[in-house]
Amino acid sequence: MIRVVLVAALLAYVAAAVYLFVLPHDDKPVRADAIVVLAGAKQRLPVGERLFRHGYAPVLVVSLSKPESQLQQDECARGALCFHADPYSTRGEARAIGRVAAQRGWKRIDVVTSKFHDFRAKLLIRRCYHGDVHMIGAPQSATHLPIDIVKESAKLAYQVVVARSC
Repeated sequence: MIRVVLVAALLAYVAAAVYLFVLPHDDKPVRADAIVVLAGAKQRLPVGERLFRHGYAPVLVVSLSKPESQLQQDECARGALCFHADPYSTRGEARAIGRVAAQRGWKRIDVVTSKFHDFRAKLLIRRCYHGDVHMIGAPQSATHLPIDIVKESAKLAYQVVVARSC
């Protein structure tokens, strides 16, 4: 009986993980006040740069990694609005987005992050920013996806149960 319950729980977790972190939750980019690229995987910034070059927004915002990549440094030197999240986390990024958006009067943003990160990032950003949010999923490595799923599961659980505010 215990084995059946454990197998059922495992299958339920796998189904939820596939839904939350593998199936797409991203949106199509829209004309926005800013394109915000979250720190992390190197595949994110080129997506944000492409959207910026195609005129989706007049401002490119870059959340800087620790340490900053050369690509990020170059983009900041070209005039992107760059910031270090405090704390260095998606929640810190959401807080920074909320502050900057309020200061600048942004009503709509396109946010670029990895596809596996879309669901949780949107949840956190909506807690701190009350405008229109469109999540744009950047390509991701399938090699790291199992590890990303486990980490995202734990982070999502923490932010749904414990850290529920902006």
